[in-house]
Amino acid sequence: MTMPDTATLLEDAADQIADISRADLQIMLRRAALLLRNSGSIAFDADIEEALRDLSGEFGKTRNDTIRFIVREWMEKNTYLPVHELDEDGDVDGTA
Repeated sequence: MTMPDTATLLEDAADQIADISRADLQIMLRRAALLLRNSGSIAFDADIEEALRDLSGEFGKTRNDTIRFIVREWMEKNTYLPVHELDEDGDVDGTA
């Protein structure tokens, strides 16, 4: 038997908030906080970090937003995600 993941446990607790003990809720919230704290950081080699800093400045985005953009573009170009097609007759803001 497998243990449900933290998200499932939190959803179940939210559905039955009146029945869950304070101690159980504290445990689940601490697990969730730990997962969130550890999930946001990806370490790269120095040359990649430097390129990310440069790109982030060029794009005017945060490091994490730049990484998300790069991964999305790569996934779309390699057909892992559907490509967002522009309607030929649609309005544009003057850029192509």
